[in-house]
Parts: sequence; C-alpha cells; structure tokens
Amino acid sequence: MPKNLAIKPELTPNALFIAEKRYFKLGKDGKPEENPSQMFRRVSKFIASAENKLNDKKKGYKKPAAKRLKEIEDSFYEIQSNLEFLQGMTLLDRGKEDLVAACYVMPIKDSLESIYGTLANTVTLHRRGAGVGYDFSEIRPEGTIINSTGKEASGPISFMRLYDFSSEVIMNRGSVRHAGHMGILRIDHPDIEKFITAKEDYTQLTNFNISIAITDEFVKALRKGGKYKLVHDGKPYGEANAREMLRKITESIHRSGEPGFIFIDEVNRFNPTLNVGKMTATNQCGEQPLLPYEACNIGSIILNRFVVPEGDGGDTGAKKPEDRINWERLEYVVKVAVRFLDNTITVANHLLPEIEKIVMYGNRKIGLGVMGWADLLYELKLPYNSEEALDLAEGVMKFIEKTGHEASQELGIEKGDFGNFKGSRWDKKGYKHMRNATVTTIAPNGTTSLLAEVSGGIEPVFALGYVRKNMETVGENVEMLYVNSGLERALKDKWLYSKDLMAKIAGKGTLEGFTEIPDELKKVFVTSYDISSEWHLRMQAAFQKYTDNAVSKTINLPESAKIEDIEKAFILATELHLKGLTIYRDKSRDKQVLNLNK
Repeated sequence: MPKNLAIKPELTPNALFIAEKRYFKLGKDGKPEENPSQMFRRVSKFIASAENKLNDKKKGYKKPAAKRLKEIEDSFYEIQSNLEFLQGMTLLDRGKEDLVAACYVMPIKDSLESIYGTLANTVTLHRRGAGVGYDFSEIRPEGTIINSTGKEASGPISFMRLYDFSSEVIMNRGSVRHAGHMGILRIDHPDIEKFITAKEDYTQLTNFNISIAITDEFVKALRKGGKYKLVHDGKPYGEANAREMLRKITESIHRSGEPGFIFIDEVNRFNPTLNVGKMTATNQCGEQPLLPYEACNIGSIILNRFVVPEGDGGDTGAKKPEDRINWERLEYVVKVAVRFLDNTITVANHLLPEIEKIVMYGNRKIGLGVMGWADLLYELKLPYNSEEALDLAEGVMKFIEKTGHEASQELGIEKGDFGNFKGSRWDKKGYKHMRNATVTTIAPNGTTSLLAEVSGGIEPVFALGYVRKNMETVGENVEMLYVNSGLERALKDKWLYSKDLMAKIAGKGTLEGFTEIPDELKKVFVTSYDISSEWHLRMQAAFQKYTDNAVSKTINLPESAKIEDIEKAFILATELHLKGLTIYRDKSRDKQVLNLNK
C-alpha cells in the first residue's frame, strides 16, 4: 500500500529545468502547463490504465475494482514523486499517450529488400525517440561478386553510411530526440578491419555507436596466441591473427573511443528464449541484447533514496554498510516498479505488427535497473574502488533481482505468463510462472538521472564539480554546472565548507592536491578518473552477476592511458564473463558531454 500520497516532488533548479525542457505536458502555445506533481500523477494514471486492458486474454482474469485500480495508480505516483523510481519514455511521452519503448533491435538480411525495408521501419521508430540496434554481419563482404548482376557488393559499411545519412537528413528533423543506432559486426566477418576504423573520421557515422560481436573462438585464439577463421554465410575467407586484430581494435579505441565490444556467446548463454532464437545485436547503449523486432521497457531504482540517514549523534547503530539500507522499502518499490514496467508494454504503441507480436505477446521483456549507486556509496562512506563496495553491489543487485523475479512470477499468476514461457530458460529452471522473459537491466539513464540529480547507472561520479554541455536532449548550447551535494554535506560536517573551496574543487573536479581536505574524505569521494580500470570492470561484473540482461558501463581511462591499458581491460573483461565492454580515453574526442569546469 502507498504510504505517502501527499508528497510533493522536490526538484533542484537544474532538475526542474530538465523537466520543463523535456517532460512536462505542453499547451497549444508550446509552453509547459503542469508542475512535477501533476506530471507524475498524469503518468501514473496512464500506466495504471493497463490494468483494464485484457491484452493477455488470460482465462479468468478480472479487471480490478475501482478501489484496487486507484491503489495501483497511487503506488505508481508515490514511487515516482518520491524519486525512488523513474522511467524515461513514459515521461518523454508528455501526455500524448502514444508511448513507445526506448530501445529496439531490427533485422538486416543480405538483400536490398531487407536493408531498405528495415530502414523504412527504423524511420518510424526513430521519429518517436527510440534507439535501434542492428547486426550487419549477414551482409556480404565488400567486393563479393553478386550473382544476379555480376557487380561487386558494396559491403556492410556502405549500408551503415546509408542509415546514418538517413538519420541526419530525415529522422533528426522533427523527431522526439536525436536518432541513435548501434551497429554491430562479428569479429569473424571478412570486413572486420574496415569496421574497426569506420568511425576514426569523426565526420562519418555520427549517429552510430559501433560494437564488435566477440566470439568464444576469438577469445580462445587470443589466449593461445593463434589465429581464428574469417567466414561469411558458411564460406571461409581466410584467417586472422587474434592478437594482431585486438591490437588494431585497441589502437582505434585509443584514438576515437570506438568500437565497443559485445561478448555475443556469453550473451546467448543467458538467453532466456533460445527456444525462439539467438540474439545477435543490442540496443543503442549495449545493455539490452534483443531478438529481431524485440524491444525492452527500461526503468531504474534510485538507490541513494534507500539510505537510512544517520541520527543527530552521527550513529545509526549500523555495524555494516548494508544495515543502513531500508530493505523493506526497497522491496516494496521494486515490486511496484515491475508492475509499472510490465504495464508500459500493455499501453504502448508497438508501431509494427512484428514488434507487437514478440513484445506484447511473445516475451514481454522489462529491464529494471539502478542509478545513484555512486551517491549511495558516498553517503555510506564507502570508496567505489573497495572490496566493501563490491560486496554491497552484489548484495543490492541480488536482492533487486530476487524481488523482481518474485514480482514477475506473481504477475504471471495474476495476468498470465509471457507467451514463449514454455521451453524458455525459466521453464527449464523449474519456474511455474513468469510474466516477463527478463526483469533486470543496468541502463546508463542519461536525462532521467539528471531529473533525479544522481549519478547515472552504476557509474562513479564523473567529477565532483563539472559543466555538462553538448546535450541534444535540452539544447546543445546549454551549459549546466553540477556540484556534488554529498561532498558539500561531508565538508560541512567537518567544518571545512566554504564557497571558495567548492569553487576550487569544481574547477579541478577531484580532491587530488587539496591539502586542506583530510585523507579519509579523499578516499571516499573518488571520481571516475581516480579509479583504475580494474575496479571499473570488477564493479560491472558484480552487478552483471545478478542482472538478466546486460550492464551499460563506460570504463573511463585518463588521457595518458596507453594502448596496452586498453588491451588489459579487454582481457580482464573476458575473465570476468562480462556481456559487453565500452572503453573511453579522456580527450580522445573533441566534443564531450561531460567536461571539467576549467
């Protein structure tokens, strides 16, 4: 039952600016016509309306009584207005009740009909604000003779450029948000070297993220110092040395920040519906492997909202960090959030019949994740790069996953299981019911984390003070200054706070070099570039262990990082059984979203 329906959302000036620019319902004059409370009430009512839609056709399902429907709506309002849970696309809908998912994967076969047909469908999705991923591996290599024409094939990169051009000319004009693609190519595709360097020219593929699908065969060859096969459509195209290929990839990452990696065989080891097919691609940011035409509705728990505050005496009696987490409240919010996300599938506009078939009736994937992880660690006085933080990460995500799975099972009993349940991973594991083929995902959050004014996903804080700019979501000419509120409180507790000191910290971004600040604070208030790649990767692995889908996480390296540092990060990622890996070296691109306030 909801506990506090009178709560009014407390948004900071920056967050209120984001809400006005991005989420409030607009009047005919184009100006916002609601406040945060009204926004969350509107969203809650819309998402709760799914309870009256018998999309599942479950025998015996009865629409809830008016009292129960109001309770569900109130629970949705409570967890949003209390900033304990947020779901970006429902907010982005802005009252139109024309909801779409944030991320999709679309198929691309080796034919012009498929390539141009998918492009046409992609326009429909992108204009509604969705990001789309594709596997280009089925497209024949450049130079291959086409039997029907006798001409040479142009290869997968040419069609990626076609999609990119279409995004720039068509999709990004009048669309809800900037069109984004994820382009994926297998490591064993004959055109892999062309793909590796496809974005080193910053004027090319500007609307694409690109990632390489890494196979077990490649990893085995890498460990043995040997070669692996290049193939397409079952035909051999020679061999490549694995170590030399990894060096070419890491050199590109060092120069341009791309490509990323998708460990595709690891992904399919945890594919919940292998009975339906293998996954070969992910969404735009890599955290959501999906089947062709599939989508996933993602939302996030805001973790630092569940920290029990210390008493006036500075001691809660807690002996361990986990003792300061309100597990009972977290359990309640997770269960409400799972229902919320499942309902978004029911009320969504799926746009294409192929999408509706697999999303609504087939798999009903949701992705409940987290944000504010770094803020929670600050409040608990735990360094991000510590064994204690890793242990807590596993404990928190294990609890969320277990509770989320229980909630999905309960919804399966109440409303019906996802259509492909029989023969699925859940069925084989002995589950009797499951409403959703997946329940948990760690997404990067983006603008929703700005609304909550917390760190995105499981990332460490980028800097204790920084300028955020080049944001297409609110205007590329807008600059927003952020100063970490947790540090402000800690300095005040130590009687060290002053505006001059905060201005200096904001100018540098980290506490390094500040002799007036005690080491105990420097140890806790670490930032992204204070943390070694090993700790970044181990934190990602801790969350991945209890996440159905994958984890979006950037391994930030300083400008001084060497190519060998990137190679070591890749090797460790394979040892930790990650599903994906993104590495970014500072200043490897001229235009960055996050910038120190220098």
